[in-house]
Amino acid sequence: MSGAPTRLEPEFFDSLETRDPERRENEQLSALAAQVANAQANAPAFAERLRGIDAASIDSRAALARLPVLRKHELLERQAAARTGDAFGGFATIGWGRERDPARRAARVFASPGPIHEPERARADYWRMGRALFAAGFRAGDLVHNSFSYHFTPAGAMMESGAQAIGCTVFPAGTGQTELQAQAMATLRPDAYVGTPSFLRLLLEKADDLGIALPSLLKASVGGEALPAALRATFGARGIAACQSYGTADLGLVAYETVARAGLVVDEGVIVEIVRPGTGDVVATEEVGEVVVTTLNPDYPLIRFGTGDLSALMPGACPTGRTNQRLRGWLGRADQSAKVRGMFVHPPQVAEIVRRHPEVRRARLVVSGEMADDRMSLEIEIDGATPQGLAERITETIRDVTKLRGSVAVHAPGTLPNDGKVIDDTRRPG
Repeated sequence: MSGAPTRLEPEFFDSLETRDPERRENEQLSALAAQVANAQANAPAFAERLRGIDAASIDSRAALARLPVLRKHELLERQAAARTGDAFGGFATIGWGRERDPARRAARVFASPGPIHEPERARADYWRMGRALFAAGFRAGDLVHNSFSYHFTPAGAMMESGAQAIGCTVFPAGTGQTELQAQAMATLRPDAYVGTPSFLRLLLEKADDLGIALPSLLKASVGGEALPAALRATFGARGIAACQSYGTADLGLVAYETVARAGLVVDEGVIVEIVRPGTGDVVATEEVGEVVVTTLNPDYPLIRFGTGDLSALMPGACPTGRTNQRLRGWLGRADQSAKVRGMFVHPPQVAEIVRRHPEVRRARLVVSGEMADDRMSLEIEIDGATPQGLAERITETIRDVTKLRGSVAVHAPGTLPNDGKVIDDTRRPG
């Protein structure tokens, strides 16, 4: 990122949000090459994963797409194997210990479910959440009621640092104790809420039960789970304008909703790709796939980190004037698998079948029937007429790759649903 961002309040968090898209792309790709070099030099796990890669050559999205996708299970496995020596599994460039250079010491370490550990440096708005809160209408002087967890995981700290970067005051409520939280809100009269949408609903219901009015609460930034339209409407009926933020404990902020309610704008500190589940292959704009993120944070340089979440890129820019790419929002999970006749089938196996048959544009493995009478059909799209014997050849490949029998159904382009599913298990449980 070049230069210090300029304040453009009250419309934008900083000038990075309104950069010319070509300028942003050039600056981020320049930062990407430096980030790859940093990871190779200072994070042993990436030195191993990216061995032989010329960092300077990773200066385009096409070059980035050739690097391997880092899956969460790999992060967990590497951290578990290295726990006694490096809690971050060699993926971070910072840590702790008297022998470590003070310039590379973490200020805090967190443990998310897994357990997977994340580092934090002593730096303002370390997780970049201020941008999401500002877009949700938070402003200097607001009191923010923070109901994300302050225990073990970084969520509470993420939101607190973001709110403080704007100039807000924070009440560190944490999770649980709905009655005490409602009473605190009645006394302190917060302007804004951060936390999960479901917990905000519980707090409002508890306040109703206690006869407590909360007229000061007018805005919310919610995350950690989906925000259904009906629940958003419920908040709106009470005068609370809610915007979503999308982030992870590993990456910090990934994307955020604005008051335009027109998708989620990608954060300025990450590069986002949408790939076909089970692969690292980038899909077209508007096609649903897995969200893969490369962070430009030098302390924890996760490169092509597969979130396991499904989304799609939207065409055009946000109506608010923010010029970065936009995501449609959370559309499900990409880590699909199915157990068929006692054997698991995974998305990478479907990808391997497609790789062996270049005629196939898209594919979707449909599992149907009952649990004791499973049936597999590979639904495929191809251009033009079906080559003679193609279905039979693909049937043999299915057997070779999965060790299971399956049929093939050929469709015209655009027939299969655009929902990111590579394996569709339609069986009823039980």
